[in-house]
Amino acid sequence: MHKTFFLHGLDSSSKGTKGQWFAKHFPEMCIPDFQGNLATRLKALEALCYGCNNLIFVGSSFGGLMATCFAIRHPNRCHSLVLLAPALNFQEFSPPPEKIVTPTSLIIGNHDTVTPPDRVLPLAKTSFSQLQIFTYDDDHMLHNSFEQLDWQRLLQKDSP
Repeated sequence: MHKTFFLHGLDSSSKGTKGQWFAKHFPEMCIPDFQGNLATRLKALEALCYGCNNLIFVGSSFGGLMATCFAIRHPNRCHSLVLLAPALNFQEFSPPPEKIVTPTSLIIGNHDTVTPPDRVLPLAKTSFSQLQIFTYDDDHMLHNSFEQLDWQRLLQKDSP
């Protein structure tokens, strides 16, 4: 049984634009709220995912960093990751010694000034062994492309 989570960004919540969109279009998705620093948020995520396997994480910005950190710690429990402008450029993050084997789709805007592609993509390529990168003519929030993404395919449960 797969369980899908949306992990919001640093200054967002489950009530943000993406969280509300997922609640409407994918009502089975878990959309929790997180507060505090990275360690506090990861502890809360660990508790939410206790005993769960085949996890699918959609992580936006800081939520993408959280999904990545969880996959580093628990690669066998993650089915796939969808990282939206992930904050891999966060100072506390460094690529793991061994690449993460979880199939990962990374979506980023060419005009992202918060998680600039020229800083994030090299870190992602060093961190993931099964990485697909999708770049759009967009900003950090992916205002122009988020709703047009092929979410049925990105969240597909039977294939990696």
